[in-house]
Amino acid sequence: MRKAKPASRWSAETELTVQFFDLDPMQIVWHGNYVKYLEVARCAVLDSIGYNYEQMKESGYAWPIIDMNVRYIGSAKFAQRLLLRADIVEWENRLKIDYLVSDAETGKRLTRASTTQVAVDISNGEMCFVSPTVLFEKLGVQPV
Repeated sequence: MRKAKPASRWSAETELTVQFFDLDPMQIVWHGNYVKYLEVARCAVLDSIGYNYEQMKESGYAWPIIDMNVRYIGSAKFAQRLLLRADIVEWENRLKIDYLVSDAETGKRLTRASTTQVAVDISNGEMCFVSPTVLFEKLGVQPV
């Protein structure tokens, strides 16, 4: 049995209960709905550092997702309580977040995922090749 990856310095957890409307005809969560679950976890970790989407916009940057990887390990079912964890693992040139979706009661892993976002200057629509200073400030680290 593999040990769970330790939480990063910038980590957040939240719970969610699977709703009926998230199920597919096989009575398990449709694979596309996990993207929504990742968004819930991502918002939690961004809130924890004080840099949610509204604050990003106010700082002059949009942070679109440019890459997403999802690995399905097990299936979630109706009324199951899920634990959603998001960890910020990269921030220098992009914002990379790793995710773990697990059963809240047993801890059984159901899905692992990662997303990569880049800063885009809202004023001119240009992608930044280095993360803006505001992200470093929110994380409490020095720019490289």
